Amino acid sequence: MSPPHPPAHGPAFESAIQVNPLSSHRYSAHLRKEWCIGAVPHGGYTTSVLYRLALVHFAHTHPALYKNSPATPISMQLAFLRRTSAGPAVLKVEDTKLGRRTSTLHVMLLQKPDSGKRKKSQTSTTEGKKGEDEDDEDLEVKVAGYITVSPADAEEGLSATTGWKVSSPVPAAGSKGDGSVDLETLGRTGRDGAWGKLIPEHSEFRKATGQTEFYVPVELSEEERKQRKMNAEQWARFRPAGDVNARWTNEALVYLTDMFPTALAGFDDAAEEAAVGGGKGLFWFPTVTLNIDLKKRLPEEGVEWLYSRVYTKKVRDGRTDLDVTVVDDKGDVVALSTQVGLVLSASRNIGSRAKL
Repeated sequence: MSPPHPPAHGPAFESAIQVNPLSSHRYSAHLRKEWCIGAVPHGGYTTSVLYRLALVHFAHTHPALYKNSPATPISMQLAFLRRTSAGPAVLKVEDTKLGRRTSTLHVMLLQKPDSGKRKKSQTSTTEGKKGEDEDDEDLEVKVAGYITVSPADAEEGLSATTGWKVSSPVPAAGSKGDGSVDLETLGRTGRDGAWGKLIPEHSEFRKATGQTEFYVPVELSEEERKQRKMNAEQWARFRPAGDVNARWTNEALVYLTDMFPTALAGFDDAAEEAAVGGGKGLFWFPTVTLNIDLKKRLPEEGVEWLYSRVYTKKVRDGRTDLDVTVVDDKGDVVALSTQVGLVLSASRNIGSRAKL
């Protein structure tokens, strides 16, 4: 499926999330090494590939189901069962429910086992063919979950404002009179009020962070820093392969729900303090489960800026929680996500591929 116009998120990202039909419920993709954390493709990037899978599946297999308005994901629930790797992947879809307002897909991403041993296929499709399952018998499921889609013209009903806004703590101050950030100045000069451009740590290991430009609070009082322990905020611009014309699109948005380098820096510090992996070194924070509620569709031309607030409530026994809210430059909620993650030594990522 090729968009009629150049994608707003840029050709580099378009190539990285490309999904090609193999049959009615079986597709191929190629996970890119430049979107990896260490040797493992970034969870948010992999989620973007699965978002694209949902679009391609309805265009390819059910083109007449939503004639007036294409269906796009409104909810994603994914389990990252095993480590993925850069390279080819097979994607499978089961039509769990097909409806006028919502449809739900069971999706799976398969690759060869880490051990290199042949493994009997763990999947089936409602309309799959025996021959296809035989083709995949040496693959195993790496990511599985459900994606619910809905066409924009079918979404009708109550809409209400709740008075909610980002708080506790309040966002760091920008230069405007109301305390908000002057994004034009921030992007042009790299500074505005308490905000400045971030150079992410360990970028060689966390290559996927290099696809985004981050701005974070750099001038905070000691009290403000204490309030923000295990709590991060950022303004971000999408820059896949350095493309300054790229914009946040719906597919890029789901990558952003799992991209927050200052929150990871907080985990790095906490892991060192707790002497995880000997107390020093690099850490890996693999996603175990990721749930995304897509509140608002972004315009086709995309948007330049998105703000994220990331909360962690408790880290216990090497397991973390993450609560992410993404809003646009008008303060409107775009997406909410929650996830369970692990805190592991980076050797578990780049060393022998043992079970997590």
